[in-house]
Amino acid sequence: MVKISFISDEASQDFTVAVQIAKEFNLHGLEVRSVWEKGPHELTDEEVKHIAMLLNEALLQCPCIASPFFKCDFGDEEQYKQHMQILKRCIEIAHILGTELIRVFTFWRKEGQQPSWEAIADMFAEPIKLAEAEGITLGIENEPSTNATNAAKVAELLSIINHPSVKAVWDPGNDVFDPDREVPYPDGYERIKNFIVHIHLKDGIWVADENRFEPVRLGEGEVDYVGQFKALKRDGYEGWLSLETHYRPKVALPEDVVQMPKGSQFSFMGDVATRECLQNLLKLLREAGVEV
Repeated sequence: MVKISFISDEASQDFTVAVQIAKEFNLHGLEVRSVWEKGPHELTDEEVKHIAMLLNEALLQCPCIASPFFKCDFGDEEQYKQHMQILKRCIEIAHILGTELIRVFTFWRKEGQQPSWEAIADMFAEPIKLAEAEGITLGIENEPSTNATNAAKVAELLSIINHPSVKAVWDPGNDVFDPDREVPYPDGYERIKNFIVHIHLKDGIWVADENRFEPVRLGEGEVDYVGQFKALKRDGYEGWLSLETHYRPKVALPEDVVQMPKGSQFSFMGDVATRECLQNLLKLLREAGVEV
C-alpha cells in the first residue's frame, strides 16, 4: 500500500492550512519545504517543534525534507560550504520531524559547463559521510535545471556513487521538460526504478514554440500516470507518493520562483490547486487499482 502526502508549501505558507487539507483527503503525511516564509534550513527549533506537534496531533508523518541542497554552482567553494551547512541543519530538522530522507540535487546546469558524473560523485563524498553517520538517506531528484536532468542521468550518477545512503527521488513530471526529452513513463521509470526511495508527482505540458514547461492538473498533462501507478503496483512499491502541485489556477508561477520554491508568491492559489490535484490523484490511483 502506498502512502500519500503533498509538499506543504504547494498549498500554503501556513502549515495549519496544509494540515487541514491533508486531513480533508485522509492523507498519510506532509512533506516539508518552505513554511512561514522560510526555507526548511531557516526554521528555528521552536518552529520545527511546532510543525512536529501539528503533525502529531493530526496523525500525520513527514516523509521527507525537500531541501535545496546542491542547487548551487558546481566548483564554487563558498557555495559548497554554505550548502553543507544547509544539509547539516536539514538533518537536525529531519530528526525532529521523524524522517530519514532529505531530497537533494546535482548543481545548476549551465551551458558550456558539464562536470563529469565522477566529479559530481566526488562532491557527494562529504555529504554521504555525514548522512551515513546520522542515519539519513539522500534522495537525488531528476531536475532539468540541474545536471541530472532526467532518470537516465540520475541512475548513471547513482551507479557511480554506489552507496546505500544515496537513492533517487523520482519525479515523472520533471521529465516533461527534460532537455533530452526522456519519456517519463515507461522510459524514465524503467531506467530509475531500482534506485527509487521516494516519488514526487506533478504534471505538465511542454510548450515547444515557447520553450517552456506549463504545469497542469495532475493527470491532465503528458505523464501517463495510470500506467506509472500500475507499474508501481506491479513492482511492489510501498513508499510515498508526494504531490508537488506546481500548477496554479489563473496564475503562472515565475520561473525563478519555480526553481527556488519559497514564500507567499509561490504558494498563492496553491490551496485550490492542491485540492484539485489531490482529487485527480485519488481518481488515477483507483483507475490503476492501487490501494491507498
